[in-house]
Amino acid sequence: MQLDGIEGRVAFVTGGGRGIGRQIAETLRDLGGRVAAGDLEPPAIEGVLGVGLDVSKDDLVEAAFAEIERQLGAVEILVLNAGVLIAQPMEQTSPEAWRRLLDVNLTGAFLCARRAVPAMRAARFGRVVVVGSSAGKTGGGTASAAYSASKAGIMTFAKSIAREYARDGILSNAVAPALIDTEMIKGIGDFRDRIPLGRYGTTKEVADTVAFLCSAHASFITGEVVDVNGGFVID
Repeated sequence: MQLDGIEGRVAFVTGGGRGIGRQIAETLRDLGGRVAAGDLEPPAIEGVLGVGLDVSKDDLVEAAFAEIERQLGAVEILVLNAGVLIAQPMEQTSPEAWRRLLDVNLTGAFLCARRAVPAMRAARFGRVVVVGSSAGKTGGGTASAAYSASKAGIMTFAKSIAREYARDGILSNAVAPALIDTEMIKGIGDFRDRIPLGRYGTTKEVADTVAFLCSAHASFITGEVVDVNGGFVID
């Protein structure tokens, strides 16, 4: 895939150590972006700056952005992918587990976006893409109340950024994957018969969609949630 508008841009992918996040970082790198990937352990990806990052900690978010700015420059493309999954029935979910999931999935996105937006406003250019989930639209399946709530929150957060900062040249969108072939879905059973296309999605299919939303080809798209789910959810 060849897309214009990413070459030379500084991009930061949170949760970039594996799965969807790693694929996004590699895709943006291959399109000529100057890419950083953050995770609890600095990701080791060829041609990508790996930084240590716990998105739930404001001081560590600040340190990660400062390192990226020192080595690459101000972040112009921000992909908010960091997230955790806690699968428990709602009445068995402890307040501690609920807070931890929201701290990472939702508050972490807020902390990173808040840190990135001032430089984007100054440059009058920015791209923010949130990696949400179909669970944030449907409420998910059994034992996913906390996860679904966090993903609904982060996708609505993307819309809020779009509305607030459109006149500053900042576009903000979300993708809503479902049943992508990653470690996260292993052990939950086989759901391919519920997907009209009859298979799980790939990390590349999600990453290509994210890259499109970061590119010049999506310059009139903001505040949208793009489904990447093989027809699993059609709304």
